[in-house]
Amino acid sequence: MRTSRSAVAVAAATAVLTLVPTAAAQAAPVPAPAPVTSTASAPGGNAVFLGLDYETWQRDVATVIDAARPAIEQRLASARPGEKPAIVLDIDNSSLETDFHYFWTFPTPAIAKVRSLVQYAHSQGAAVFFVTARPGIIHSLTTYNLTSVGYPVTGLYVRDLPDLFQEVSAYKTAKRAEIEARGYTIIANIGNRESDLVGGHAERTVKLPDYGGKLS
Repeated sequence: MRTSRSAVAVAAATAVLTLVPTAAAQAAPVPAPAPVTSTASAPGGNAVFLGLDYETWQRDVATVIDAARPAIEQRLASARPGEKPAIVLDIDNSSLETDFHYFWTFPTPAIAKVRSLVQYAHSQGAAVFFVTARPGIIHSLTTYNLTSVGYPVTGLYVRDLPDLFQEVSAYKTAKRAEIEARGYTIIANIGNRESDLVGGHAERTVKLPDYGGKLS
């Protein structure tokens, strides 16, 4: 999610934050309730105003994930004893269908193809980290959204005040380096913007469509 679009999302998040039990949101991940699935066509959102078609986007995402999944499955199957594989993901339009739903939609639905891959990887022992440009004020709300739509969450990195003065790409690179410093091997880094993926600290990058930067 880009900083230029954070203000509206933060306002909406602050308004509904009281609906989410803070203690539960900050607790260790627990088995998620039944995932929220998107309908055949998204009800609206920023993508409508940008002229982006939901079904086309879903097909384009599926093409990318279907191409990347066999290699990720093979990498997990060949993990060395004691190795700690991990997957890192961006959130907006990489894990959640953010721009294809109005900002008051809560929880924002998961991208089904991405969720399926992540759930499989987690079942095979991979840790799952989310590194987002979202501000720290909505950390608990974001964790709740992710888990409620079926994502396992090993860790969530959001931008606190000092991070707001960094380029998004530099911030995300630093967080991946932190994850590696904790002993994890990042086998895949999934995002829809180049700033999600540049800077190394991942064996493989998976670039989802952003249509020339139209999607956040």
